[in-house]
Amino acid sequence: MAMTPWGEIEVADAHVHFFSPAFFKSLAEQKGDPDVAGLLGWDSPDSSADLAARWVAEMNRNGVSRAMLIASIPNDTFSVGEAVDIYPDRFSAVYMANPTLPSPDIRFETASAEDHVNGVFLFPAMHRYSLHEQKVWGLVQVLAGHPSALVYVHCGALSIGFRKKLGLASHFDMRFSNPIDLHALASNFPRVNFVIPHFGAGYFREALMVADLCPNVYLDTSSSNGWMRYQTEELDLARVFRKALDVLGPKRLLFGSDSSWFPRGWVKRVFDDQVAALRQIGADEATARAILGGNLMRISSPKTTNSVV
Repeated sequence: MAMTPWGEIEVADAHVHFFSPAFFKSLAEQKGDPDVAGLLGWDSPDSSADLAARWVAEMNRNGVSRAMLIASIPNDTFSVGEAVDIYPDRFSAVYMANPTLPSPDIRFETASAEDHVNGVFLFPAMHRYSLHEQKVWGLVQVLAGHPSALVYVHCGALSIGFRKKLGLASHFDMRFSNPIDLHALASNFPRVNFVIPHFGAGYFREALMVADLCPNVYLDTSSSNGWMRYQTEELDLARVFRKALDVLGPKRLLFGSDSSWFPRGWVKRVFDDQVAALRQIGADEATARAILGGNLMRISSPKTTNSVV
C-alpha cells in the first residue's frame, strides 16, 4: 500500500522493464564489449531470481503491490517467467514479441504454458512491420484463446536512450507507429485487451480515438511523457489526464512508471507527478484507486499459484 492524498491505495505498476542477464548479454554481443553495464553505469544482475528479489525489495520500500514486468529483448520469456514463478503474487509479465520471426504463435503458446506470461509487447516501428500483417493477426488470434491475455502495442515516438549511449544503431520506421493501425485488430478481437503505453507517445489524439471506438483498448500513463513537447496545443500532465478521463473514464487508464535499471530502481518521481496531476484536476478516490492499481489488477490475473513470498 502507498500513502496518497486519498489515503492508502494499492498500487500496481503496468510498465516495469526487466533488464535480465539475457538482456545484458544481448547488449554486450551487439556492442562487442562485455562490460556494457559499466559503460551505462548500471548494475548487472547475477541471475533473474536475484533481479526479481531486488525488484520486490524496491516495491516494498515504495508501497507497490504488483508490477507488470516486460521482458525487453525478443522472446526472453524464461527470465520474466522465473520472476513470476518465485513471486506470483507480486508479478505478471509480458514479453517483447517480434511477429516477423518464425512461429510467433507457437512461441506464445509455449511461453504461456511454461513461463506463465500474460501476453506480448509489440514494437511495430522497431521491428518494422504493420499491424495489418497476417502474422500479427495470427499471433493475436492465439492470444484470444487465453483469458486475461494482454497485448501492449508501442506507438508514437520511440527513442531508446541506452542504445544511443552505447552508440548502437536503432533502425526504427515511424510509418508503423500510429495507434490508428490498432483499430482493426482491436475491433476484430474484442476479448483481447490491448494497451497503448505512454498515452500514445505523441499520438495522444489518435490513441484516444482508437480507445474511444474500442472498449478493449487501454492507455498506460508511464514515463516522463516528454512527448508533450511535440503537441501543437499547450499540454501538461494534468491536462492529459483530464482529457483522457473525459473521453475514456477512469476504468481504462493504467498507471505505469517505465522503471527499468538499477541502482535507480523504481522511479517514484513519476508516481508522485501523476498523483499530483490527478489531485490537481480533482480526481476522486474511486478514480485514483482505479488508475493507480485497480484497473491493472482487474485485467491481469496471476498465471501461477506457486509459493507466495
